[in-house]
Amino acid sequence: METNSRETLQADFDAFDISEKLGFLLEEPLTDLPDYYQEWLDLANNLTHLIEVRKLRDLVHKMPVLSPHLLTDHRELRLAHLALGFISMGYVWQEGQHAPAQILPKALALPYWLVSCRLGLPPILTYADSVLANWKLRDPTGNMEIGNMDLIFSLPGGESCRGFFMVSLLVEMAASSGITGALEVMHAMKISDLIAIQKGLVKVTQSLKKMKETFKLMHNHVDPTAFHGTLRIFVSGWRDNPKLPRGLLYEGVSNEPILLSGASAAQSSAIQCFDALLCIQHEDEAGAFLTRMRDYMPPAHRQQIEALSECPSLRDFILSNSSSDLCQAYNSCVSALVDLRNYHLNTVTKYIIVPGNRARAMGCPLRGEGTELNATGTSGSSFMVFLKSVRNTTQKALILEGPPLI
Repeated sequence: METNSRETLQADFDAFDISEKLGFLLEEPLTDLPDYYQEWLDLANNLTHLIEVRKLRDLVHKMPVLSPHLLTDHRELRLAHLALGFISMGYVWQEGQHAPAQILPKALALPYWLVSCRLGLPPILTYADSVLANWKLRDPTGNMEIGNMDLIFSLPGGESCRGFFMVSLLVEMAASSGITGALEVMHAMKISDLIAIQKGLVKVTQSLKKMKETFKLMHNHVDPTAFHGTLRIFVSGWRDNPKLPRGLLYEGVSNEPILLSGASAAQSSAIQCFDALLCIQHEDEAGAFLTRMRDYMPPAHRQQIEALSECPSLRDFILSNSSSDLCQAYNSCVSALVDLRNYHLNTVTKYIIVPGNRARAMGCPLRGEGTELNATGTSGSSFMVFLKSVRNTTQKALILEGPPLI
């Protein structure tokens, strides 16, 4: 039985492109591409400097249109998508929020589109790029901890940029055991194995608690002013963005501007997996927004969320059973997710609301950046309304009265 269970889990890891230790993180991302693509890597590796001296756009205009046909490996495609994503964000926002580019040149747009089609990702910098596939170890023999990790590519914001993406990555890594637990629950449900369901839920709860503790590192590694005034603009998209109301024109790809959302935690496959497992169904605009964010996830990760969503309702199963232990295990899971979402709300207040209000009061936001985004997230959502809605919906999933004891 143990062997069969292990084989089933391994099949899930393979099917959904999951690492048992790293969760949804891309294992051992590449840092080099074939020589033919060196120009992409040169721009991406020097991105921050080129943005600061206002030379990135000029260099992009001189770039040849390269074909992605030499990219054959999945990790090569992910690195190409990452590099082109960073270059595109830098190109669009080089002059700050007041003068975004309206057109992405063909030398960027066309290969970016083709690489995106092969990966099943949109042609914009996503959470799957900037967090899940943007890491390397300083000492390859060392541990995956923040002091031994670095970004492959960076954006303006200095150490706060590194800290923001690194802490987000470590939060995702903390989700790994919970993802395994969710799969175990899914399979245990099929045979009504109450003990296995409970054990899987305990794993998810422990994982959620670890995610919250890891999230606290943000305060040690990210300065609110640097995040709000500098970094945030460079991860902003061109959907529901007043600075690019019609979207961005991808030259050589489309005759009409394309609307795409910027990277955000709403694109985290891990969190949506836990929602699906716990049968937390977000309502109205929040639900529609989260469903749309799945289009920004790697297809295999999206499929895991769908697999969990299509399972019989775990919550209904627990309500129909007389196990108070199972009910308690479920409620502990939901409470841990509520706590994580509450902590996220408080962090957003510190990093966006407070510095945004301060910048407005002083009347001198850095390069005009950040102020237009105070009401919306980088993905275009009215984020405080959205975050409170998903927190409240999560809380409603609690089973307030346990099943009757026999």
